[in-house]
Amino acid sequence: MQTALLAANVGGSISVWSMFAEATVTVKLVMIALIVASFWSWSIIVQKIIQYRKARAEAAAFDQAFWSGEPLDALFDNVGADPDGPAEKIFAAGMSEWRRSHRDDGGLIPGATARIDRSMDVAMAKEAEKLQKGLPVLATVGSTAPFVGLFGTVFGIMNAFIEIAEQQNTNLAVVAPGIAEALLATGMGLMAAIPAVVFYNKLSADSDRILGGYEGFSDEFATILSRQLDS
Repeated sequence: MQTALLAANVGGSISVWSMFAEATVTVKLVMIALIVASFWSWSIIVQKIIQYRKARAEAAAFDQAFWSGEPLDALFDNVGADPDGPAEKIFAAGMSEWRRSHRDDGGLIPGATARIDRSMDVAMAKEAEKLQKGLPVLATVGSTAPFVGLFGTVFGIMNAFIEIAEQQNTNLAVVAPGIAEALLATGMGLMAAIPAVVFYNKLSADSDRILGGYEGFSDEFATILSRQLDS
């Protein structure tokens, strides 16, 4: 099983590829799973960074338009009932319910404030789901990848001891390849887990800040509408 790797070891040319090529099927599957998990994590990380940057820019632009002094009805007409931006969607949900709450005679249907709040809460819940989509994958990779790598390590060390028993030789050239193969699985598990954990914490905090901004805008908007209702 380790013949080719032993020859490479004697020649002093052990490489990551040679360790992978000579690993057992189980350890290879573990390594491939960790590589896939790592690429999956990085794809989510890059996508979320772009998504959050876009969401912050959109929120800042809309916040500037909202507080520019333009009438809310005119702003709503410019934004439309189904805009693309998250902040605009929350605003559109509130304004749509505000307009639907007016009777034909110009009066308001009772309970308008509660309905407007619920409409914006629903819109925020949808945006929160979009912002947090993929984060559970990072949490799962971060928590499980070290144990998956450890499984490969245990299996690799077991095979190393089997190789020692078969060859009746405890020479370093016999022991080292199997141990190196086993530790490679642990290293790959850590390489998959560490970025996933770090960026999960960062992206979770970024998501909370963005959602906090949406909630603050929703409260301010509800206050403005309530003031108009009272007047």
